[in-house]
Amino acid sequence: MREMRTIAIVQARAGSARLPRKVLRPLAGRPVLDWVVRAARTATLVDEVVVATTAEDSDDDTVACAAACGAHTVRGSTDDVLARFVQVLDEVQADVVVRVTGDSPLLDPTVLDQAIGAFVAGDLDYLSTNRPASLPLGVGVEVVSAASLRRLEPVARGVERVHVTPHFYLHPDQHRTASLVFQPDASDLRVTLDTADDAVLIEAIVAELGDSAPSWRQIVSLLRARPELVAINAHVRQKELDEG
Repeated sequence: MREMRTIAIVQARAGSARLPRKVLRPLAGRPVLDWVVRAARTATLVDEVVVATTAEDSDDDTVACAAACGAHTVRGSTDDVLARFVQVLDEVQADVVVRVTGDSPLLDPTVLDQAIGAFVAGDLDYLSTNRPASLPLGVGVEVVSAASLRRLEPVARGVERVHVTPHFYLHPDQHRTASLVFQPDASDLRVTLDTADDAVLIEAIVAELGDSAPSWRQIVSLLRARPELVAINAHVRQKELDEG
């Protein structure tokens, strides 16, 4: 019997309304995208990392950066990200997909492994560490079956196509779903990269923890001990689903 194959799809593009070219921004001497790819590749249950970006000329640099990181790249629709993910599945064999965003440089490989393990053990269509949130924003991941992503292709609409996975939690009666909750709760913390103040905080965290994929517990321990760091981006409001 063929072994189950898991890929991490990193959703990344150079365009960003609040922080243009954020995935290419340098962080401790390497691009943010490199941090994300490296963390995903470090997870022991991930067989391959694929960067899913757009066909726009502005993402030529994203493709070049992904290649320098050693990641395969698939280019597709700018706004229909679900179609972009299905395009990845047309090109790269996979049974399980971990959705990762390119603005999460502090991704924890152990979270990926725990989420994948729980997903496979539960025989699920979808698993999230974000619903309900218990990790800092920017550390969570989603795991889906390749087959269920393909089933969404003809029925998903609007934000379900832009954000890939909303159909699973907006229509839970149609899917086998589960959540993975971590303790202690750290959902009040924000380490995603979407604004200039987010970048200041992430750079401060990396200056303290070094050039390696940190554990979420290291991040939380640092931020609980240093409230002045938390204050750097505490005012930033996370965009709603319908805001893109």
